[in-house]
Amino acid sequence: MSAPTPEPAEAVATAGAPTAPVITDSSRASLEALRSEIAKAVVGQEPAVTGLVVALLCRGHVLLEGVPGVAKTLLVRALAASLELDTKRVQFTPDLMPSDVTGSLVYDARTAEFSFQPGPVFTNLLIADEINRTPPKTQSSLLEAMEERQVTVDGIPRALPDPFLVAATQNPIEYEGTYPLPEAQLDRFLLKLTVPLPTREDEINVLTRHADGFNPRDLNAAGIRPVAGPADLEAARAAVAKTAVSPEITAYVVDICRATRESPSLTLGASPRGATALLSTARAWAWLTGRDYVTPDDVKALALPTLRHRLQLRPEAEMDGVTADAVITAVLAHVPVPR
Repeated sequence: MSAPTPEPAEAVATAGAPTAPVITDSSRASLEALRSEIAKAVVGQEPAVTGLVVALLCRGHVLLEGVPGVAKTLLVRALAASLELDTKRVQFTPDLMPSDVTGSLVYDARTAEFSFQPGPVFTNLLIADEINRTPPKTQSSLLEAMEERQVTVDGIPRALPDPFLVAATQNPIEYEGTYPLPEAQLDRFLLKLTVPLPTREDEINVLTRHADGFNPRDLNAAGIRPVAGPADLEAARAAVAKTAVSPEITAYVVDICRATRESPSLTLGASPRGATALLSTARAWAWLTGRDYVTPDDVKALALPTLRHRLQLRPEAEMDGVTADAVITAVLAHVPVPR
């Protein structure tokens, strides 16, 4: 399932993440097997799979945006099963309380003491389904978990498992009864991946699988087995950390992010955290493509999914049909590429 390195902007233009990279050594081979295993349950959506792998390598979180029924939740469940990681799902609703996510103190009448009951956030892969359907108070309960990888209840910090990834989903077309995520929380997501509708061929494949008895609720029956584990992921992270970044590449990342802050179409450009995220994802992508150094094409390939959710459009630009993706594409076309 190997494929050549994609053209920088085209790799992310439609699906929001690069396509499958070339796999060579044992660490990358385990991730290749991971991708193949997920394909047993999810047809297509390979760019989103790769984006989730990049997020795991960078210890980041992912916002999955797509209409209902495009296998967003199934994708994360299949990833967890393939990595032998614990996963929990929270359906975000208007009446969800912060303690329903983080956990709370429960009184034990037998001991006359309070004990901590962990919430669903204490897992490896947390599926935050329709995260924008819950009020900001509950949304903010994830901020500490996402940034500090801990939960503080009654003044006591409690560490979350490692690895820990929040995969939040949201519907891009239904806004009634929703609470848009604030910029502070959006900035905590490493990547925003768009999960598109399948092609005609992929949709035929999906229906054929269902006609043959495929049950998306039973991943064991689909044949998904663990092909990698936390130790493999840790080894891959160590390899990514050794990927070389030249001063020219660092300056290129900074120039891209600074250019977004000067765009007349935006009221808010990429923050320094966005620049750090872009450098991290570019390193992970470079390693996945079989290199131990980052190139400008690696930066371009991850610019859209890494930066699109960190930009805020001016109302007049939004009315004119300008999108964050269009602004980033224009910036990539005008910022000088280091040679």
